[in-house]
Amino acid sequence: MLTGEVAALKALADPTRLRLLELIASGERCVCDLHTPLGLAQNLASHHLRVLREAGLVRSRKSSRWSYYSLDRDRLAAVLAAVGGLLETGPPDPAPACCEEG
Repeated sequence: MLTGEVAALKALADPTRLRLLELIASGERCVCDLHTPLGLAQNLASHHLRVLREAGLVRSRKSSRWSYYSLDRDRLAAVLAAVGGLLETGPPDPAPACCEEG
């Protein structure tokens, strides 16, 4: 698995970040609209959004003093495809002889 996918999976491992992705899945949202439903301080929500942005899962744009976030759907699809590809590799190789019970 590529390094970028690992970073994305690490970002997705946090329940708060998953919830943020759910909130912005329907369209672009301002950080000021995201922190309240999660019960987070705005700076903590911004921290989680920064992790998601650095992992390439969300895009951001600045408008005056507010930041707006949206899903990077292509990137999210690529990460999901990389994980799904693990299931398509075929049956596992047999265990080496040193591990066989006998």
